[in-house]
Amino acid sequence: MENNLLGRVIALLRQADPDRKAEHTRQLAHDWQSDKLALPLAQSTFTPPDQPGRPDTLEQVTPGAVPKRRIGTPEGRVALLHAIAHIELNAIDLALDMLARFTFDPILSDTERLDFATDWLNIAGEEAKHFALINNRLHELDSAYGDLPVHQGLWEAASKTRHDLAARLAIAPMLLEARGLDVTPSMIEKLIGAGDTQSAQVLNIIYEEEIGHVAKGVHWFKSVCAARHEEPQSLFRTLVQEHFPAGLRAPFNHSAREMAGLTREYYQTPLA
Repeated sequence: MENNLLGRVIALLRQADPDRKAEHTRQLAHDWQSDKLALPLAQSTFTPPDQPGRPDTLEQVTPGAVPKRRIGTPEGRVALLHAIAHIELNAIDLALDMLARFTFDPILSDTERLDFATDWLNIAGEEAKHFALINNRLHELDSAYGDLPVHQGLWEAASKTRHDLAARLAIAPMLLEARGLDVTPSMIEKLIGAGDTQSAQVLNIIYEEEIGHVAKGVHWFKSVCAARHEEPQSLFRTLVQEHFPAGLRAPFNHSAREMAGLTREYYQTPLA
């Protein structure tokens, strides 16, 4: 098995089987923590694909064509969990892509590269765990990832920033993942109200760990801003307006965002 970290990350991005992608990502994170892998001296030929691997049987549709997610019905809960599984699968690929695409970005210092790679590989491993948890729950409900159509809005929004580390950090962890912090608590409450405490417990695990993912995004965004001699809150607002013209909308989970270091100055002035 290849002991070059970037080579294995690229292979995982191209992996089309979701279960194998999740399983092998967790193994990769373990191998890295066990010092069985090394970074190359330069990015060289390790170029991530523009699109991650997906099963040929996966039906991809426009965002408006995905099944309704009415938590009060069994079918609606399955649709909700399937949508979350798709988000987590994309999150695996976004973390891996962050590592492969930007570890050797010139804005990072030589001393930062190892920590950057470690952080995003650890995040990828946790996203892989989240996907497995959700897909296992789908199996318990006589379903599985791939049974319903999905859309690629999340990946498309993030892929627009593939040439700019600051923009990718602003859009992926600090905007899209932070949105998960806003909406997940209400989903948990609704699942409990519908009697589906098992699904609610899974979402709670994901919610707590996603706070840390947003925090890592904020940390590296601040580091990039320092290297660029720019003010983080101002640059974040500029990048959101440029790459996510729909903007940010309430409600916001201020307490969870605050725990992640994403203070109101980032997203409420003047975007409220």
